[in-house]
This record gives sequence, C-alpha cells and structure tokens, in this order.
Amino acid sequence: MDENPGMEQSTAAVLDRVSKALGADAQDVTELDGGQVGSVYRVSFNDQQDVAVKVDDSPLGIEAGMLQYLDRETRLPVPAVLHIEQDLLVLPFIRGDEQFDERAERDLARHVAALHDISAPAFGFPFDTLSGPYSQSNPWTDSWVEFFRERRLLPFARAARDEGSLPETEFDRVRTLADTLDERLVEPDSPSLLHGDIHPGNVIVSDGTVQAVLDPAIYFGHDEVDLAYLELSESISDAFYDEYRRHRDISDSYFAERRDVYTAFHALENVRFFGDDVGPRLDRALDRLGL
Repeated sequence: MDENPGMEQSTAAVLDRVSKALGADAQDVTELDGGQVGSVYRVSFNDQQDVAVKVDDSPLGIEAGMLQYLDRETRLPVPAVLHIEQDLLVLPFIRGDEQFDERAERDLARHVAALHDISAPAFGFPFDTLSGPYSQSNPWTDSWVEFFRERRLLPFARAARDEGSLPETEFDRVRTLADTLDERLVEPDSPSLLHGDIHPGNVIVSDGTVQAVLDPAIYFGHDEVDLAYLELSESISDAFYDEYRRHRDISDSYFAERRDVYTAFHALENVRFFGDDVGPRLDRALDRLGL
C-alpha cells in the first residue's frame, strides 16, 4: 500500500504540469529542502537539463518579474525564467557545492557592491515586490527615512501584530522606533538597488564562485539594509566587508548608529514569517537601541 498517496499525487501533478509547460517529457521529480515559500522541486528529463520548479499560492509572477528585472538590468547572476504561471515557476536547476568559503564571500561582496552601484531618482520600485510571501509597497518616495518608516517598518509591524505574531508591547516598541527614525537614520547620497533578502542560503556557489542568487525582494533603498541582513548570517566574516570596501564605502557610523535599526527590521520580518520563536532577536535589537 502507498504510505503517502498525497505526496505521490502531488509529485505526479508536478511532472504533468512541467511536461505540458515545457513541451518535454519530464521523467522524475524530487522535492528539495530549504524552500520557505511554497514547495520547490527538481525535475529531470531524458534529453534536456534539469529544472527547478516552485509551486505556491503566492503570486509567483511577481517573483518572476523580479528575476527578469535583475537579469535584464544588472549583472547579478540569477536563474532565467523558463515558464511562469500564477502558481508555477520554472527555472533552470543550478548546481552548487554548498561550500560557502572566503572565496565565495569575496565573490558575493563584488556582486552585492555592483548591485548597490545601480541607482534610481528616488526610493521605491516600478512595481510592488515581495519579501517572502508578503507584499512590499514601493511607491516612489524622495525621502529614504519616510520610505523606510511608512513602507517597511510600520506596515510589517502592524501586520505582525494583527496576525498575532507580534505582542502589543513589542509593537509599541517598534512604533517608538519608527517615531525616532529621523534621529537615527541618514539620507544616503543616492538610492541603491537592493536584493532585499541576501544571505548565503539564497546563494548558489561552486568552487568559490557565485553561480546564482535566488529569492529577490528588490527595491531601491539604502545599501545598509542589505549589509545588515548579511550580518545575521554566521557564514559572513570580515572577508566580505574587506572585499566590499574595495568597491564601495561603508560608513563607520553605520556600525555604531544604524546597524541595529535595520537588524530590528529584519528580525521583525522573521517574526512575521516564523512566529514568536524568533522574537528574542527582535528584543535584543530593540534593547540595543534603548527602546
């Protein structure tokens, strides 16, 4: 007897949909670990390269649009979009060796610095994007502090509170942070194109070279947002910052004054996504900010 008929039916459906989408006979499907949004599969064929397939109820067309923008407008290595439906995204399967060593750190730093060199006349993006499954509102805004407060920090805090993952006491602390952003943040010289969800888990490397960067949450903002996200990873060391500084400056006042503001926001995103199990990270960031 089949011990897991639901999974068997699911993988059979994936094979059928991919075969029809690509006009090829898909032979085998394997569910992959690590997908935080939807389900991700590797699908193989007899006569062509394997593909990676994401299936989800969230608007995968937006993810495809972000990948296509990065592919068209930047030199950041991203997978090509082979097929897109509202709940089905097909990309090339890109192999990696999972060895995120110093060479990979430095290569990633070069890519991130080049991405941050791309600018726009204001903060925002031509269309609303996604952070994980959540919509990011991106109206063009002249002030970075206003954009960050009104389009990132407060909307995510209100949503996390309303969804039950952020207690009211913690919401009040975040709201106080939002009220004091004019004193804590600075306006950058120009907007930078951000990946928005940059960490080693979203990077495929092989032999110390970045092969692809996945799961973008892009918009034009302050480059320090990406830097703070990277710092959450234990895989990022001084080698990344040393290489990044060869291409772009990092203000000393970022580490002393602003890093914890952006760390608090990333922790807030994680609270909304993962629940109150990751709440202590937000508490610690807010504590360091004196809130």
